[in-house]
Amino acid sequence: MTSPGTPIQGVTLYSFTRAFHGREYDLDGLIRKVAAEGFGPGLEIIGFSSLRGFPDRVDDNFVGQFRDLVAEVDLVPTSLAVNVDTGIRRDRLMNHDELVEYMRKQIEVAARLGFPIARVQISLTPDAMESLLPVAEKYGVTLALEVHADQHGAHERVLALRDRYEKLDSPLLGFTADWGATVTGFAPSLLEAYRRRGASEDLLQQVVDLWNGFYAEGPPNTQKVHGERFGAFIGLAARNGRPDLGIDFAINGTGLFGPAPLDTWLEIMPWVRHVHGKFFGIDENGEEPSVPVRGLVRQLVENGYSGAISSEYEGWHWNNWQDPFDIIRGEQAVQRSAAANAGSAMITDPAEARRILNSHLAQPVRG
Repeated sequence: MTSPGTPIQGVTLYSFTRAFHGREYDLDGLIRKVAAEGFGPGLEIIGFSSLRGFPDRVDDNFVGQFRDLVAEVDLVPTSLAVNVDTGIRRDRLMNHDELVEYMRKQIEVAARLGFPIARVQISLTPDAMESLLPVAEKYGVTLALEVHADQHGAHERVLALRDRYEKLDSPLLGFTADWGATVTGFAPSLLEAYRRRGASEDLLQQVVDLWNGFYAEGPPNTQKVHGERFGAFIGLAARNGRPDLGIDFAINGTGLFGPAPLDTWLEIMPWVRHVHGKFFGIDENGEEPSVPVRGLVRQLVENGYSGAISSEYEGWHWNNWQDPFDIIRGEQAVQRSAAANAGSAMITDPAEARRILNSHLAQPVRG
């Protein structure tokens, strides 16, 4: 019988992108704010958006300052998000060797800053992940590929990665489970944002009905189905005289709100090294209306998950009328309540979080 998991509470600075880009906080100030608010102990940052000159110009002076600050405020680095970006050249995509070197530099920075996990992106193939395993071993960093809507834990591409992981049998290869893959409804705050942009109630109801229809059909298991759904949102906007909203509907309707059932995570659960607690808002009842946070936390606890959950508030893209810090506070309260209801607890003590995270990441997938 699997012992109940003890997930570690945490947050990604991505949740506060609007405040960061608006220069309300610099990196140091935002980290101090996270610590002061009690949003940790887990701390996740995004390499290219949080670190000036990433990855080539992250010097030892900055590394020392960052480590000193994290120690001072007693946070626990959990994951550094790194990018694949195979198309940054104008003339062609990166070749294999260029991709490995591009990733190596980012993974090296993760190690120097003290992050045990590098979150990598879904575009990496099983062959690419196998090529990056020696890099992970060199720097002692776990590579956790993010499973994000429009894919899910039972998608054919994800299962191919899982099968390669099983073959390689390394604890340094795993997944980041993003809750955006298992959403149960279109976010009310996004509908409000469209309303503020002049969308009619009739059009918004059609958007909701279209997404609910896809939810009833189940998640897309091929890129062809994903493309058809993307086009359906564009067509809907055009037929209603709002083609300007079509791409927006399509990107959000298929790229943020994944309609997969919760049990699809079970296909890859033993390889889940990190979790993005993706969510879009908190309603007047103190609950997340679109993401089944309570069910997701229960599933993690019941399956013995004791890694970090980074609260990842994505509603900042469109919600400029509510305070993201209040919203994070509300979502983490739901997580703690859900863990207690499942017979466990979210870990909020930094020392205990370090001990549990080390054990979680050192644990072999098999045997």
